[in-house]
Amino acid sequence: MRAYKRYNNRAFTLVELMIVVAIIGVLAALAIYGVRRYMASAKTSEAKNTIGAISRAAAASYERENASSQILNPGDTSAGTNHQLCATADAPVPAVVPQGTKYQPSEADWGGATEQTGWRCLKFSMTQPIYYRYHYTFGAAGAGITDAPVPGANGFEAAAVGDLDGDTVTSGFSRSGTVTNGTLALATQIYIFQEYE
Repeated sequence: MRAYKRYNNRAFTLVELMIVVAIIGVLAALAIYGVRRYMASAKTSEAKNTIGAISRAAAASYERENASSQILNPGDTSAGTNHQLCATADAPVPAVVPQGTKYQPSEADWGGATEQTGWRCLKFSMTQPIYYRYHYTFGAAGAGITDAPVPGANGFEAAAVGDLDGDTVTSGFSRSGTVTNGTLALATQIYIFQEYE
């Protein structure tokens, strides 16, 4: 009699199936972690870009020549122009930190009491929904972000505070600048505290 080899009836063993399931599980876990990290990074880029824009607006406002309006008599000279940073914004935008949600700012959020105050002086506003609360402060008081460099009496801080996952633990971003000998020096990079909280 001839012996027939049964290759056609061979099936996967339970061990082989378990190995495949384990590999798929590991790959799925890595994919979920990567997607979450990517989404959080995309959200934090809003804060980083906005802090950069506020810092550039502060530098531009400092570089503008400011002169007080005067009525001069014949033979008089006007006071000289000066450079100055914008005063602290009347209020951060929004008033409270959004917790895991977005806030749609209104035009009224970006006002200021005078042309030399806050957002109005900076000529800064945003119209798109935002995840973070934005601050602009002049002088020694900062936004209170843990371990962030304090700008000093003759400097500014642009800051963002957010709670992306709604767990009341906040992340913070700030960039400061200070005037030394008539020159505005900006921090070399944005200070980041608990980036993905």
